[in-house]
Amino acid sequence: MNTRKYVFMARLMVLAFVVSFSIPGSVFGQAYEGPEFCKDCHEDNYNEWRASGHPFKLMKGQNARNRPIPLPRGSDWPEGETAVGDEVSYVIGGYKWKSRYIDKDGYIITVTEDENGQPVDGVNQYNYLTGEWSNYHAGEAMKPYDCGACHTTNWVADEDAETDGDLSDNQDGLPGMWGTFDAGGIECEQCHGNGLTMAVDKSAAACGACHYREADPDAEVNVIPASGGFVKHHEQYNEHLAGPHSGLDCVSCHNPHKRGEYSIKEGFDCESCHVQIATSYATTSMYDYNVECTDCHMPLATKSAQPTGPFAGDVMTHLFYINTDPTASMFTPEG
Repeated sequence: MNTRKYVFMARLMVLAFVVSFSIPGSVFGQAYEGPEFCKDCHEDNYNEWRASGHPFKLMKGQNARNRPIPLPRGSDWPEGETAVGDEVSYVIGGYKWKSRYIDKDGYIITVTEDENGQPVDGVNQYNYLTGEWSNYHAGEAMKPYDCGACHTTNWVADEDAETDGDLSDNQDGLPGMWGTFDAGGIECEQCHGNGLTMAVDKSAAACGACHYREADPDAEVNVIPASGGFVKHHEQYNEHLAGPHSGLDCVSCHNPHKRGEYSIKEGFDCESCHVQIATSYATTSMYDYNVECTDCHMPLATKSAQPTGPFAGDVMTHLFYINTDPTASMFTPEG
């Protein structure tokens, strides 16, 4: 090796050594840094993300108490750093559709109280659109929280939580928390990688890791799961695969940092691609009455918290197709 090349390589090694010890969460350590680390360079994305639903998928009780979130009867907010008594250690959701609650031991609250202070099964899910309480796994004893893969950042599941007798792999040492995580909610590093990784998978399948519900494994085809006359929630990817836009990525139309209802990128509305149809539609009376494309092609066919009518859920479908056969059924014989 010639001297000049040797000196250059030596300087690179020294620089790498210095950088790895001087930059928190450097590309060498890949430590979790938190969203404030990203804000320094990406303030616009950070501010949009803060206003979206992703940060609020799971909140500590100490933080959730500062938001307009009601409590189920028989529960209270924690006062100090640790939850005791009947205090709520975490809130699941609490952003747009619904909220559920986790007790001081990490189990989802499934038993509440009536007006007389007597135990009652259910009445444990608050629905924000209607302001009503409903039942979620009513009365189920010691229901663990094992949903962190899509509700937290860097979730590591405790696969043998029922038998290992070890609470070191339970968040906060709570027996009902069947896994650990760096932060509640979906933060920057869940999608971008820790620290300065910034390796983003922009495929629809990456979004589908959470916006998906597994169909019946025994079914001959991958049907879209439904219940009670509505598509079940978080199935946008299921519908995307079955729809006419399956060749596109979610980020082709959506800015993933923004709230869903405001996330369509400029120049990527329906008219941008379907020019001829939009031109023809502009001559109809429905256009005059402000009927939009999404009213018919993305109806409220999905239910997250509560239906808004006999045939209307509270989440828009991503199927897009319209079957004009008046005798057709939306559902299989099994519902």
